[in-house]
Amino acid sequence: MRGIRPLNNLSKRCYVAARRNEALTEPYVGRKAAPAAALSPQNVQVSKLPNGLVVASLENYSPLSSVGLFVKAGSRYETLENQGVSHVLRLAANLTTKRASAFKICRGMETVGGSLSVTSTRETMVYNVECTRDHIDDVLDFLVNVTTAQEFRPWEVADLSSRVKVDKALAQECPQIGVIEKLHEAAYKNALSNSLYCPDYMVGRVSPTQLQSFVQENFTPGRMALVGLGVKHSVLKQLGEALNVHGAAGAPVAKAVYRGGELRMPNNDGLVHALIASEGALTGSAEANAFSVLQRILGAGPHVKRGSNITSKLSQGIAKATTQPFDATAFNASYSDSGLFGVYTVAQADAAAEVINAAVAQVRNVAEGNVSEADITRAKNQAKAEYLMSMESSESLMEEIGAQALTTAAYQDPQTVLQGVDDVTQADVVQAAKKFVNGKKCMAASGHLINTPFVDEV
Repeated sequence: MRGIRPLNNLSKRCYVAARRNEALTEPYVGRKAAPAAALSPQNVQVSKLPNGLVVASLENYSPLSSVGLFVKAGSRYETLENQGVSHVLRLAANLTTKRASAFKICRGMETVGGSLSVTSTRETMVYNVECTRDHIDDVLDFLVNVTTAQEFRPWEVADLSSRVKVDKALAQECPQIGVIEKLHEAAYKNALSNSLYCPDYMVGRVSPTQLQSFVQENFTPGRMALVGLGVKHSVLKQLGEALNVHGAAGAPVAKAVYRGGELRMPNNDGLVHALIASEGALTGSAEANAFSVLQRILGAGPHVKRGSNITSKLSQGIAKATTQPFDATAFNASYSDSGLFGVYTVAQADAAAEVINAAVAQVRNVAEGNVSEADITRAKNQAKAEYLMSMESSESLMEEIGAQALTTAAYQDPQTVLQGVDDVTQADVVQAAKKFVNGKKCMAASGHLINTPFVDEV
């Protein structure tokens, strides 16, 4: 027997059986759709609770609700004794808690069609849940469980070792990740020098006690921000008041100390990935806007799919120095107390020196004032367009609101951000380029480095 025909294979005649006495080609007569209730536009609301927790929300009337808990618990807060603890903690988000088993968390999220994800940077760790609006209360319970009721059972933590190894293996397959990680290690003495990934000697050695201690020191109300999209502000405030977290002080934060330096990773790869940088600007500062404009003057990637960035100063300058294929882009990373700005190049091993020197020469050229108002205007338009287009994504919008709420306990609307970009002058851009040229350099490179200059030779 073939059995009963699946419902999705039923004949289309079944759908029209109820209207077999009506003309299917005629529209409904005399039936008007009920007018939809007018929804007033909402702005981002930010509140700071008495316990120090910052709550920010945007009611955008989306059928999908998203809530994220931002915590200042990135890899920069690790010590020499617990290196890699933030990486293991990121993977431990779905483990058994004091009030829910790992199976209950997984099954509960699947039942309501929700999702739970955890991401981290050098400064923050973000726990994010998403679901339809009518199930928001259910998923918020799981968010509270995985962020405030961690249990870290030894046998479950031990099982994470294989996942840590997989993460590291995937990262090692990407030369860009390796170069950026090594650049931070060379650039800083502490804090920001810590890798996003657990070091080899700590794989399988991060204990439940270290995880629990890290949580108690960093998961405090004064270092958290609760952000929601498609959620009422009153609901988030109630959740924030109900969070059972520790005192508002938390562990002292070590300031990142820039030192400069160089790390080289020689291998048999024919392509050389090299990143040279100097200390840049702090997040949210006026100087950061100048570096953002400078990045786009030099080139921040092609704007046409599979096309070349013909307006990039780096591409124009390097093309005159070599006939070998290459790729070059400006690198810009900003943090709460420091930043890095430089040039990232990819070239054949025998052309690495020409490409690297030509790229640095282009930044030096801008530092000497050889940049036109047309270049600055174009770069400003690119920076503003990229920012506005990123705000159309719910993930980027939440990240922006969370970063601002966690840093300043406030939110700047897009018009204010755009005005900051517009206020950048030619002198600001030249000064930013001079900071790179005159600053102490750091460098990371991987590949067949026989023709790759050292940082003191650039």
